[in-house]
Amino acid sequence: MPLALAIRRVGAHIALVLTTAILAFGVLAAAVAVQLDENRLLQLAKSRYGKPGEQAVTEWLSVLQQSANLSEAEKLRTVNRFWNSTVRGVDDIVLWKSTDYWATPLETLGKRAGDCEDYVIGKYFSLLKLGVPAEKLRLIYVRALLNGKTVAHMVLGYYETPSSDPLILDSLTSSMARASERSDLTPVFSFNGQGIYVGGQARSVDGISRWQGLLNRMKQEGVEP
Repeated sequence: MPLALAIRRVGAHIALVLTTAILAFGVLAAAVAVQLDENRLLQLAKSRYGKPGEQAVTEWLSVLQQSANLSEAEKLRTVNRFWNSTVRGVDDIVLWKSTDYWATPLETLGKRAGDCEDYVIGKYFSLLKLGVPAEKLRLIYVRALLNGKTVAHMVLGYYETPSSDPLILDSLTSSMARASERSDLTPVFSFNGQGIYVGGQARSVDGISRWQGLLNRMKQEGVEP
């Protein structure tokens, strides 16, 4: 995923320097509830992707149901493990014939494949469904050092408290680690459904056009974020 494309989505005015304050909790802390129309999801999975797609969605729904009463820490581990083990990493240009396509959880599970942001999207909405507050979660664009090269990448950050060193959920590794332990990652900016976090302030997430398109497709598939 070209880093320049990611940056242009939030406008040329957004600075590319991320400090601890940037990733701090925003003033918008309203609860976000995710509603799933399970029957519609399963019907679409079967019609679009056949039995394998239906099975993948069934497994996802089962994980959500079984994880409902776990501690927040266990929910993080379970969701991270499910998406990392279920989905194989494939570039958007190969999978979707597009340089940058944000897939819905249904689309990613249907193909059992996705780019870095698709893992993050799946994990983010899974955790929201399980009751993890939206203000604790950030989709974070980073520069990742991989095989001696710097590449654009996305990870999910979890903040137990506003001042916490965030826990990073990453498709590149099965283990979760604190951001301070991930010297291979350099943050660029972060966002969630409540806003874009830059300079210690929350700005409208409407600046990320692909986010709005993603939400619209999810609603059509039976997911109400």
